Amino acid sequence: MFRSYRQWKRRKKVNKVKEGDGHALKPFRFWQPFTRSLFYLELTGDEGETHVYAVNVHFFSEDNTAELYLDGKHMATSSLPAAFPVPGGVIEVGATDYGLSRMHYVRESDQREYVLQPDKRSGEGLRLRLDQRFPITSKSLGLSAVMVLLVSLILGLPQLLELVTSIPWIHEHIGTFQSPITLPDWVNTTLIVASVLAGIERALLLRNHWLIDMETGYWDS
Repeated sequence: MFRSYRQWKRRKKVNKVKEGDGHALKPFRFWQPFTRSLFYLELTGDEGETHVYAVNVHFFSEDNTAELYLDGKHMATSSLPAAFPVPGGVIEVGATDYGLSRMHYVRESDQREYVLQPDKRSGEGLRLRLDQRFPITSKSLGLSAVMVLLVSLILGLPQLLELVTSIPWIHEHIGTFQSPITLPDWVNTTLIVASVLAGIERALLLRNHWLIDMETGYWDS
């Protein structure tokens, strides 16, 4: 059942893909780590030749799209979340409010998933190198991000519910919820800033969980 549902969602994403115009892929610049993501995938063709697929995502753009390149030439584009058909499977791209949640090649034969290789100059590439060179530090950062998001969720939901139930129509027909938690403004501001940083940290490693990352836009993907 769940597999059929995933396949149905994938087909919907594939149907959004539009043909590319063949323009050349621009190289990644050193000032783009937090405004652009670029990932690569090498696949072998039927005759043994190797082709390089690249997925390019520009953040803060109005289109909110992902672009697929084949050997440096623009092949296709799609709104996010996206699924690009490639030999042997599809490349799936998902995003949250703070970055990417998914950049995987899903093999058609057995549904195994493989993460694409980030450009070494991208934010994801730099974060991956930190993870490889300093695994203990990387793990500590990851755990800290999880704790921050969970604390923010626990403390923020009651306050959000109180705010929602203060809307006149809801107050009149359902009632008002009084949050047992009241935090000073400086604490709420600190939590917001910490949550943004935690969301970025998890996005750089393509980590996403329905509960932990609820406030970062999980359901958008």
